[in-house]
Amino acid sequence: MKIAILVPCYNEEITIGKVIQDFKKELPEADIYVYDNNSSDRTTEVALEHGAIVKLEPRQGKGNVVRSMFMDIDADIYVMVDGDDTYPAEFVHDMMAPIISGEANMTIGDRLSNGTYFDENKRMFHNTGNNLVKGIINKLYKSDIKDIMTGYRAFDRLFVKSIPVMSPGFEIETEMSLHALDKRFKLKEVPIDYRDRPEGSESKLNTFSDGFKVLSMIFTLFKEFKPFQFFGLWALLFLVLGLGVGTPVIFEFFTTQFITKVPSAILAVGLVLLSVIAFACGLILDTIASSNKKQYELELKKFLLENKVRSYEN
Repeated sequence: MKIAILVPCYNEEITIGKVIQDFKKELPEADIYVYDNNSSDRTTEVALEHGAIVKLEPRQGKGNVVRSMFMDIDADIYVMVDGDDTYPAEFVHDMMAPIISGEANMTIGDRLSNGTYFDENKRMFHNTGNNLVKGIINKLYKSDIKDIMTGYRAFDRLFVKSIPVMSPGFEIETEMSLHALDKRFKLKEVPIDYRDRPEGSESKLNTFSDGFKVLSMIFTLFKEFKPFQFFGLWALLFLVLGLGVGTPVIFEFFTTQFITKVPSAILAVGLVLLSVIAFACGLILDTIASSNKKQYELELKKFLLENKVRSYEN
């Protein structure tokens, strides 16, 4: 069984050597891939010195790195971990076990349940942002994922080769979680410890700009994955506003047989029309989304069949 350790990196000269050593100790048979995302320090040199397979990704952003990794690397089990030494390598066996047994297509390293993330992470608003994103996604999909944005994950080949990675940056973890929920992949969370970056190592995550990108991505994927609910909410909003503006006009007409609030009448009609249009868009796009999901399921079956044929030939 071929195991690939995927380490996206950007200016991790201080920590990348230890990350490689730790995973070599735990999984000496695994191939460790370090993708350098235009680092200006000695990340590439240090990774090569420690025996990693190093490749360069010129398109800036973690999502672009993960996209290249998923396209380039063939393995049976994939483990993705950040190069900042915040995720202990000794938990990799727990992360891989559900993949090996077939219990999960993706395992998520849960930093939050045991409290180590809250104890170690001192950066302002990170906990608030994590909780906000987690709450939105769990509400949308009626799920109970504890840690949406963790960078420590394991995947099987089916998940890696069937996810269309669209996010260019740090939204990638959220996109993978949403994709798994929407396409009904098997998920399993594994409690892990978290440790903060060592002194001298700096986070590349910008709390506000990257947080806004994550929320924007959730908004976009909600529209694409659940169009009827998305446009239905807008339809309901426009309808309520239209009735609120139009009720005094209707009351005046039935009372006096005249309409003096002409601007209000025009606005009310416009809002109700917008409500009808939004509802119709939701119905049409929901039909298209349903058709796309069916096509996706057929492609998955085709992929599984091809894998069985390849395994038989080998």
